[in-house]
Amino acid sequence: MAVETHTFEIETRGNNEVLNLTDLVAERLKTAEIACGIATVFVVGSTAGLTTTEFEPGLVNRDLKVAFEGIAPEDGRYLHEETWHDDNGHSHIRASLLGPSVVIPFVDRELQLGTWQQIVLIDFDTRPRSRRILLQILGE
Repeated sequence: MAVETHTFEIETRGNNEVLNLTDLVAERLKTAEIACGIATVFVVGSTAGLTTTEFEPGLVNRDLKVAFEGIAPEDGRYLHEETWHDDNGHSHIRASLLGPSVVIPFVDRELQLGTWQQIVLIDFDTRPRSRRILLQILGE
């Protein structure tokens, strides 16, 4: 089984910014030597996460933020913040729940996503960041 690894940098604004990575991943697959297999997309860091969802304005600009605020409120008490004297305890909790990676099958160098399904990065940190994304392609 062959493996290819690609990396790219994404500039984010933080504060629950949702970015669509689907086109970046799809473009890399088009030039890959591997035609069929799985693509793992991984964000380096502990305050951002990856998932698939519909990249729709209501969901991206409001619904996801409201849902995560209900799970890990920004103004909650976090021992992480008391330990490190910072303000991103909620960011770590949210990223831990979402997870740092997604795995998507591909066939003939095309992602096998649903019509309304996109690969998204959510940056939960409290400040802009430069995020390193790894794309690892396995297959034949």
